Amino acid sequence: MVEVVFPEKSGRLDVRFFRLPDDLEPLLTSVYHMKIDLREGEKIEDFLQPEWANLRFSCGDTFSRKTKSADQGNIVDGDYRFVVTGPRAKPVHFEVGSTEIWGIGLKPLGWATFVGEDASEYVDFAGDGEANPAFARFLPLCEALCEPDPAQDETFAALVEFLRRQRSKCRDADRIEAIHAAMVDPYLTQIEDFADAAKMHKRTLERLCRKHFGFSPRFMLRRQRMTRCLMAFMLSEDKNWRQTIDLHYHDQSHFFREFQVFMGMSPSEYAALPHPVMGAFAAERQRVWGAPVRETVAAQADQANGA
Repeated sequence: MVEVVFPEKSGRLDVRFFRLPDDLEPLLTSVYHMKIDLREGEKIEDFLQPEWANLRFSCGDTFSRKTKSADQGNIVDGDYRFVVTGPRAKPVHFEVGSTEIWGIGLKPLGWATFVGEDASEYVDFAGDGEANPAFARFLPLCEALCEPDPAQDETFAALVEFLRRQRSKCRDADRIEAIHAAMVDPYLTQIEDFADAAKMHKRTLERLCRKHFGFSPRFMLRRQRMTRCLMAFMLSEDKNWRQTIDLHYHDQSHFFREFQVFMGMSPSEYAALPHPVMGAFAAERQRVWGAPVRETVAAQADQANGA
């Protein structure tokens, strides 16, 4: 477990990632527990990075989320105890006070297995899971994960059993895993190579990527490259972009343009912001799975961002 102390706020943040059982590892990026202790009325804020779908259950102060993009600015959308975010290519600016949060990150195969909706319809979605019928099967977790004074290991065990009961057959499972395995290859840059690695026609790759991953194959590779840079930056000691820029960017201006597309701000603007939550998550991922954090089907971390 990683602990972050906030001297200026007289509070702290504790986050713990749980090792996934083998049968759920292909479906989930992570399961984690986070506890935030702050003085009454105080909040911390941060930006979720591009990530796969996530389910977050808040036991205490609810999330107040704000979306930020280059063309929208900040929009306050509401306070939810069950926050769902779909596959993302944009950040989510959020703030939260003292609370306990259980998070479940869904890989694309997990989305297809547990949700089953067209992922392209939920790209950059963030909203109330209790108000959307697509996530009704998860509603029992709003209470089950927030029992008073539970042991974390017992709660995690109960969550694992719940997810096992909710699994449904996914006919595209093998092809989704093949796409995911190909996508995380850091040397993959061309769509033709992507289709060859996934062992399918480009048209099939396009259709399955949009349906289960939410994005076109070309955009997925761009997004994947950016998430590698973001995670490398979060884990670097001196927070230097020059040392963490992916070698497949043509030059720094190319990277800066892409960063603006995905994060809605410049790299220097992002670096100047505090990252109490994402910094803690990166450190805990590193502690549990080692560094650098890698997104592979065999590894137990995904990233993008799956805080």
